[in-house]
Amino acid sequence: MKTLLFLAMSLSAANALAADAMKVAYPDGYRDWRHVKSMELKPGHPLYESFGGLHHIYANPKAVKGYRTGKFQDGSVIVFDLLEARNEGNALTEGKRKVLGVMVRDKKRFTDTGGWGFEGFAAGDPGKPVVGGNAAQACFGCHAPQKESNYLFSNLRD
Repeated sequence: MKTLLFLAMSLSAANALAADAMKVAYPDGYRDWRHVKSMELKPGHPLYESFGGLHHIYANPKAVKGYRTGKFQDGSVIVFDLLEARNEGNALTEGKRKVLGVMVRDKKRFTDTGGWGFEGFAAGDPGKPVVGGNAAQACFGCHAPQKESNYLFSNLRD
């Protein structure tokens, strides 16, 4: 009985470690990184229901190098900061944060998703991850057709 209990506890610990290894951390300080571009998804865009609003894309220094060379090293991090888009006084302004999306390059950890790990944080709250182990369906399904551009939709602006 002790052996079975030990085996069950060991398997639980191994599963927890495997899940932790697949986690993508909240990107502290990302707004100090390089701004890649901004865009707005409007009604009529196929992803509007999920991602409608104003997107700001940021890249850490390794990701900036990847954009320039076409080869993203492990440790490259790309963030899309999705905010409500509001029209006020004939100006497009930022509303509330809807989600903070993160892509982390680690070819060994994320073999099933093109070497990229994905996470989204509801309202930009580090304590509210929304993707977890569902990255292959929730994120990579859309990114997979972008294989020729490193699974990215964005390019570094001149």
